[in-house]
Amino acid sequence: MTTLKEQWDALKTQNPNMRIRNAAAELGVSEAELLVTKLGKEVTKLKPEFAAILTDAEQLGKVMALTRNDDCVHERKGVYLNPDFSSPHAGLLVGADIDLRIFLMHWSTAFAVVENTGRGIQKSLQFFGKDGLAIHKIYLTKDSNDAYFDELVSKYKAEDQSPALEISAIKPKAEEKPDSEIDIPGFQEAWKNLKDTHDFFMLLRKFGVSRVQALRLAPDTTFAKKIDNSSVVTMLEKAAESGLSIMAFTGNRGNIQIHTGPIKKTLWHGTWFNVMDPDFNLHLNTESIVESWVVRKPTEDGIVTAVEVFDKEGEIIVQFFGKRKPGIPELEEWRALVNEIESINI
Repeated sequence: MTTLKEQWDALKTQNPNMRIRNAAAELGVSEAELLVTKLGKEVTKLKPEFAAILTDAEQLGKVMALTRNDDCVHERKGVYLNPDFSSPHAGLLVGADIDLRIFLMHWSTAFAVVENTGRGIQKSLQFFGKDGLAIHKIYLTKDSNDAYFDELVSKYKAEDQSPALEISAIKPKAEEKPDSEIDIPGFQEAWKNLKDTHDFFMLLRKFGVSRVQALRLAPDTTFAKKIDNSSVVTMLEKAAESGLSIMAFTGNRGNIQIHTGPIKKTLWHGTWFNVMDPDFNLHLNTESIVESWVVRKPTEDGIVTAVEVFDKEGEIIVQFFGKRKPGIPELEEWRALVNEIESINI
């Protein structure tokens, strides 16, 4: 552990602005393995009582929630409200600002982190999977209840503060079935008869298709159409110009984080396209986008339209919808915007 700590310290000296995720990749370890080198100083290991910690997070007041994958970072400020962990499949935190879909079977460890940054002391709660990759982080803001953070850490501090950490590799994704083994007519008919967007995942499992394969095998291009990857940026720019309320879903195997509302300020930084609003930031690495699709699903409220962005592994980087709720048809302005970007030549 001393050796790894020294390597990390040397790397930070050379690259003071390097993020821990990048440092971990550079050193060939996970973020969690780096964090435990700071136990007893900047880092405290917490009990793995994730639902309880997330429920108590409401008392922290306004914080910043961060969920990311390799190619998209989703940061949303707000208060953790309305926790519901009654389902064995997915937990929920549903508020106008912080909106999460939580898959606790993938959560493994939790830490409280208090670090001295160039902007002062930064406090956070950080949650990791069995592979040591970050699933979700909660950062205190100037509007947070700072005193309660210390109380929460004391309440959930683990008895064992040793740097021992069990890291296990995630089972690789199953290989895609050949199209010839898929009941394509049955799959297409089932898609046409969907009643709820949430049923799409079960549809994929039932017919044994991957997500990108499903889009390729859609009933026709009115249900799924590949679009130029630059169209995603165009869509965000036009949504910002018009003030259209959208939904942005970013996630990993353990958590999906959702922003609902308008976006305003967009800008480029290298290959990353960014939304930089006071309470919502999104950072999308456009260089990693391999495929982009417009996807339409029938529901009891009418057609629901999504723009879905994929990486080289066929994993979703980010999804966009128009603002909507069950029982309310999607916005006509969103449909018009998607129709417009759909017409951009690939």
